[in-house]
Amino acid sequence: MSTRVLQGDPDIALTLRRSARARRMTLRINQIDGRVTLTLPTRASEREALAFAETKQAWIRKHLQASMGHVVAVLGARIPVEGALCEIATGTGRRVLFEDGVLYVPGAEERVPARVLGYLKTRARDRLAGASDHYAARLGRSYSGISIRDTRSRWGSCSSAGRLMYSWRLIMAPPAVLDYVAAHEVAHLAQMNHSRAFWAEVERIYGPYAQARAWLRREGNDLHRFRFGD
Repeated sequence: MSTRVLQGDPDIALTLRRSARARRMTLRINQIDGRVTLTLPTRASEREALAFAETKQAWIRKHLQASMGHVVAVLGARIPVEGALCEIATGTGRRVLFEDGVLYVPGAEERVPARVLGYLKTRARDRLAGASDHYAARLGRSYSGISIRDTRSRWGSCSSAGRLMYSWRLIMAPPAVLDYVAAHEVAHLAQMNHSRAFWAEVERIYGPYAQARAWLRREGNDLHRFRFGD
């Protein structure tokens, strides 16, 4: 492999990779780190490869631009955990550890995004289960189960059968916001609507909720910028 630069604004690092199996030149943009790789047949010249890349420059820039707003959970990246930005660093042992604002992730580097994702989902389930138990006890009702998903249309839901669903990405929000969503969904166990009576239940079991609700409306969509190779 060798690296060349595709000049422009900004310049693009281009990794050239020769393959005996390649019958033609192909471009690939890694969705994890944005690396651009050009695979070419063994007999193709570097000049031909760079000329081919030039003809595809608009396509490359379009796809890179589309992913610029994303933050991938690789080593050195910073992601929010319970409302605070934390750096991802190399860890030891078998488990992901969260200490002093740092996520220590052991194992192979290419597995880091998946391991961070697993850690966040587990942490989210524990926190949301605890919050749901707390607010259900205050409400005087019980729920039938909890599921954790990655939803864009809603942060949580409560079915008519009393099953709660939450987005695991709530673990990246400030704790007060996660607690508000849990209280909101638990309140539906008593009021399957958004009437005044429902909001009165939310305030009774959670307290003043306007600030947490406003944060979610203002900042919540930003939590979807973070990618984990899934």
